[in-house]
Amino acid sequence: MLTPAFELTQDCDFLTVAIRVPHARASEFDVYFEGVDFKFYAKPYFLRLTLPGRIVENGSEQGTYDADKGIFTIRLPKETPGQHFEGLNMLTALLAPRKSRSAKPLVEEIGASGVAEEGADDEDEEFDWEIEQTPYEEVSESTLLSQCHYGFGNLRAGVVQRLQDELSEVIDIKDPDFTPVTERRQKRLAAELAKFDPDHYLADFFEDEAVEQILKYSPWWNDAHAEMVASLGKNQEQGDSAALVSFSEEEKYQLRKFVNKSYLLDKTAHRQVYYGLVDILLAYCYEVRVTEGEHSVESAWTIRKLSPTLCWFETWTDVHEILVSFGRRVLCYPLYRHFKLVLKAYRDTIKILQLGKSAVLKCLLDVHKVFQENDPAYILNDLYISDYCVWIQKAKSKKLAALTEALKAVSLSKAQLGLELPELEAAALLVQEEEGAGRAAQCSPSHQAPHSSPEPSDSDSTSSSGTEDSASEQEEPAGTQPSLLTSLQAPLLEEDSALIIRESGLCRNMASQGCEVSQGQPLASARAPLIEELGDALKMLQVSTPHGVSAGSHGSVEDAEERGQVPCD
Repeated sequence: MLTPAFELTQDCDFLTVAIRVPHARASEFDVYFEGVDFKFYAKPYFLRLTLPGRIVENGSEQGTYDADKGIFTIRLPKETPGQHFEGLNMLTALLAPRKSRSAKPLVEEIGASGVAEEGADDEDEEFDWEIEQTPYEEVSESTLLSQCHYGFGNLRAGVVQRLQDELSEVIDIKDPDFTPVTERRQKRLAAELAKFDPDHYLADFFEDEAVEQILKYSPWWNDAHAEMVASLGKNQEQGDSAALVSFSEEEKYQLRKFVNKSYLLDKTAHRQVYYGLVDILLAYCYEVRVTEGEHSVESAWTIRKLSPTLCWFETWTDVHEILVSFGRRVLCYPLYRHFKLVLKAYRDTIKILQLGKSAVLKCLLDVHKVFQENDPAYILNDLYISDYCVWIQKAKSKKLAALTEALKAVSLSKAQLGLELPELEAAALLVQEEEGAGRAAQCSPSHQAPHSSPEPSDSDSTSSSGTEDSASEQEEPAGTQPSLLTSLQAPLLEEDSALIIRESGLCRNMASQGCEVSQGQPLASARAPLIEELGDALKMLQVSTPHGVSAGSHGSVEDAEERGQVPCD
């Protein structure tokens, strides 16, 4: 028999069951309902549901069939009109058969008669004298008791021994079957301290543009939570909020594939299940935010790496230590390591828990899908996630609300993570201030622009040109260029040769070519082009010797240079 796809909805007076049975004959189907039982049969489909509320047959029930879509729609009247049925989207829990109420003993020996019959049948068979023998090895009681438990509700043991090759790539703990809880925690804390990279943390701390962009992302639960707050009010009692969370057809198919189970958990194991749920949701919220809702090939690694429940088989005693552990791992392992992401995932988890079981189940189904598509992370589905998906459908909403309040009551600071983050940040800020002070010292008045330089003192004005050349880091006053032209023209003007410079257009060439003394440039390097240009101009012009001046004494610039009247380098 096949279990068909189905969906349940309700109004004040009726419960509506929509069953998709393609290729079934509309004339050959049976429907039975009474109390909380509902059964439907249309070959080869069979559906049996245990409803969360009672229905009654009073003549107002209705049924229709859409041949094009292959959907039976059956409207069943509620026994108590106006009653609200909770958990109609918990499909796996609805598929569960009713609990047995027979008077059979809870514990009985199974197959005892079969063993006797098997012995009677084998009485005439010849004994195999060549059977293989193994030496007897006495197993001590301490060895039997030393095997540790893990998995959902700590119900598993010995799994890692059988799957050592596959699980070695999924979990961080090496031998969980024989590693006690306290030793697991010690090894985990040591591994986190060894992995923590101060440089990576400080890089994300100071250059947080990408982190700020991630923090702006709004996942699907933000809108649902805002709608819940608007409809219910902040001070009203938290409801299931099932109407705010919808499941896709793929998610409904996942729910129908699960095998419904009942879990025998003591008080300690029950508390561990709730704590482990918080740990897994924190890791999931971080991954969804970092990838902005689009899972990547690293998603499975990120979720299991940030959850000590999944990769270290950790167990918890309170909510605060879960938050501390999550914060440490966020700052040690993923790509983005920022404390703001820790707080954001913490607030996201609170919103999901406030939305109720439907929102939690939707997140768990997404985790299950991510692990199922990743080899060998699918083993974590068998150890934890599949059981969580079945268990949460039957969890008490009041206990989930109490867990939410406990999570809201805790707070987390950087100092509580045990990674010396405040000291690390303070040291980094101190180094940054010292570097800033060093850069400010380099921008002293001697390095500023000429117009902002202080007026030179008398001692400075009497310094020789040789001193100026050697101290190239000192700047020239604003009047350097005119004084340079004067120093070049002075020897010629004494002999009435200023006409040569004016006619050659030397001043205009100097201005057009930008021949001025720049910061730190020696005076000799600034004068050389001017003298060369002056020499070229003199060669092109015919110089007439004035009256009373001998040609031999002032005939050329070369002679003037030899007498030291024209500065040269």
